[in-house]
Amino acid sequence: MRPVEPTAAIPVTSWVDDSDSVIDVLDVLALSAFVSGQQPHARTKRLSNVRRDATLVPEGSTVLREAVDDEDRCTLAAGDGWTLRATRWHHSRNGVVTVTAVDPDLADRVLHSAVDGAEEPPPPGDESVEIGFWHFGQHGPRRKPRQITTEPWSAIRGNYSAKTAEALDRLVAVTAEQVSGRLILLHGPPGTGKTTLLRTLARQWSDWCQVDCVLDPERLFSDPAYLMDTALGADSDGDAPRKWRLLLLEDCDELIRGEAKQAAGQALSRLLNLTDGLLGQGRDVLVAITTNEDLSRLHPAVVRPGRCLAQLHVSPLPFDEAAAWLGTATGIGPDGATLAELYELRAGTTRVTVPDDDPPRVGLYL
Repeated sequence: MRPVEPTAAIPVTSWVDDSDSVIDVLDVLALSAFVSGQQPHARTKRLSNVRRDATLVPEGSTVLREAVDDEDRCTLAAGDGWTLRATRWHHSRNGVVTVTAVDPDLADRVLHSAVDGAEEPPPPGDESVEIGFWHFGQHGPRRKPRQITTEPWSAIRGNYSAKTAEALDRLVAVTAEQVSGRLILLHGPPGTGKTTLLRTLARQWSDWCQVDCVLDPERLFSDPAYLMDTALGADSDGDAPRKWRLLLLEDCDELIRGEAKQAAGQALSRLLNLTDGLLGQGRDVLVAITTNEDLSRLHPAVVRPGRCLAQLHVSPLPFDEAAAWLGTATGIGPDGATLAELYELRAGTTRVTVPDDDPPRVGLYL
């Protein structure tokens, strides 16, 4: 029996509405010749560290469409018997090129011509790591990768008290095979270095864990579709083995404090399901939460045994350790100092303040 052409068996139709970006439209146009069968051979190459001057378009080709969306660029080009779509993301310097052609050799040649020399080798001793930033925008959930400057654990270990640093040694050394809980809970006063630690953790775990920061966690746990995208979405590099995903939720006190069940409704339940339920088991997901709340004020379900991979109090440096860090005891109180206070003392900066000379007024609006 003669095989049926797929486009004849299943007609393909595309719709475009105001939820689609101009780059989405180019994605559809780029595949039209492949879907119709006119160019049945397709090749794709994903790129990293793309040169700023790389066009990702072969010389002599005809540019049919070009779209720029918040500095991300997509180009649709064509030549004799082939079509090419090249997309590059400005901030992450990643890109992807797809070629469809009338025969496989032509597809290979055009793709090679487009990507040849387009990538720069990574600089030696790279001090940055890619972190994705999620937010719910006009067109739904969106992830934007950024290269974030980080330092190795050995360089920042002295920023933490001896007791805290010993516990962090074990956390930093964790591998994918050693994950025993899905929740990382960092609690302590502001300015003690919790965010700095998470950036370094992203660097130390980069071989096996993709780190994403959620900018609107209250929306994340109130919207199941948003949660599914962030927790179950594809990794940033589709060619590499699937990594664990670490979701960072900073200053998320209202989600995990003792009265969260009444105040946040289903949000706490979804967080717990992500870390210790069916949703979490369906994807290798870790959740890191920073909070200024005292541990005794957190919801008992959050801190129950077996749920946390790490549960750490990040405290100010005691007086002796703070004085050793700064090189002097000048300006350090008897209870020690936070990391932020020590940096301010070392820089010798003074705050711009305006004294409040007015006495409190009684009897007016509260």
